[in-house]
Amino acid sequence: MRVAAALLSALVIAIVLWDAFETVVLPRTVTRRLRLARMFFRATWRPWGQAAALISSEARRERFLAIYGPLSLLGLAALWALGLIAGFAGLHWSAGSNLHPATGEHRVIDDLYMSGTTLFTLGLGDLQPAGRRARAITVAEAGTGLAFLAIVIAYFPVLYQSFSRREVRLTLLDAWAGSPPAAAEILRRLGAAGQLTALDPFLRDWEYWCSELLESHISYPSVAFFRSQHQRQSWVSALTTVLDLSAIVLAGIDGVAAWQAQLTFAIARHAAVDLSQVLHVTPDRAADRLPPSDLEQLRRQIEAAGLRPARSAAADERLAELRRSYEPYVLGLSHTLLMPSPPWLRQTTLKDNWQTSPKSAGGAHL
Repeated sequence: MRVAAALLSALVIAIVLWDAFETVVLPRTVTRRLRLARMFFRATWRPWGQAAALISSEARRERFLAIYGPLSLLGLAALWALGLIAGFAGLHWSAGSNLHPATGEHRVIDDLYMSGTTLFTLGLGDLQPAGRRARAITVAEAGTGLAFLAIVIAYFPVLYQSFSRREVRLTLLDAWAGSPPAAAEILRRLGAAGQLTALDPFLRDWEYWCSELLESHISYPSVAFFRSQHQRQSWVSALTTVLDLSAIVLAGIDGVAAWQAQLTFAIARHAAVDLSQVLHVTPDRAADRLPPSDLEQLRRQIEAAGLRPARSAAADERLAELRRSYEPYVLGLSHTLLMPSPPWLRQTTLKDNWQTSPKSAGGAHL
């Protein structure tokens, strides 16, 4: 019985330490489905999202959803700590619970208490290990506790740095594409301002953003659950808008070169597909974000700004082919993370975020 308990306890410790290593230290995708961190996020995100659906106010619902990302990190760290405490307590029990001073009949709670105070290096001294095995277990746990706490403390700043880098450019998108962002709105604003030459630099900047997004969210998938600080914005909507814009340019606009759009589209689609796999998202192949009537309205909007989009069966087929290559993945991300997908074009007179005041739900317009 005690041998089996020792083996099981050692297995629990190994699982926790390996999961922490894969989550925090290993900078690459882990394809194995049976992981402690993955099971934790899958078990907690779904009920959290279901609870959010019961909140009628969009603003309050977004605030509630925004809590999940930071809170889940604390919850995951607590789960790892509990696993280590239970594992080392099991080792103490299997070694005979040689703790001094003895308090009459030994209880498992004493092993848990000893393990908890050792892991967090409290050093209270009211219980002490007696015997070689108990001392060896205590020393091993103390060293593990120091390393574990150091890793967890270093983990949080790295995550928030990744989040901050993602949000800086995302916030800038508001003045270019509106809130929520729309690909046609970028072209309309550039055309109306006579600044179409700014399109290539814009796409180049977002090519780098998509690359950073892919790298950071593959290394630290938990950042995907962090929501933007402003309503009607999200990394999913920004990624989708970049893909939409690149697809419009690749389908053909007179006088607009397609090379940079091709480069941006490639890395943006790469990010959408890979992050869907990392987050185990089911692609949505049924939804149609751009029915023919909306496509016609989109073309009229950008034509009114002085641009000449291609109007032909070949252009329609090219745009449909591009959309099929990425829309199922971004829609899957949108449904899974509860981050609404953006429209292709603006059909209302909503103010941009920078034109509103956060003091009221509707916003005081400038």
